[in-house]
Amino acid sequence: MTNAEIWRKASYSGGGEGNACVEIAHLGPHIAVRDSKQPTRARVTLRASAFTAFVESLKARP
Repeated sequence: MTNAEIWRKASYSGGGEGNACVEIAHLGPHIAVRDSKQPTRARVTLRASAFTAFVESLKARP
């Protein structure tokens, strides 16, 4: 992780310390996703357009 990475997590992160969530960071044309419970472990990086499509598909679910 570099200092340029700013990780954000949703306001719906769960109770307690709010660690039951994923975090995202904007990395140029990509979005990185990581587990907030284990932030130093692996992360997934997607093109911003693919991430947007993924989020929109989640919103469309009943």
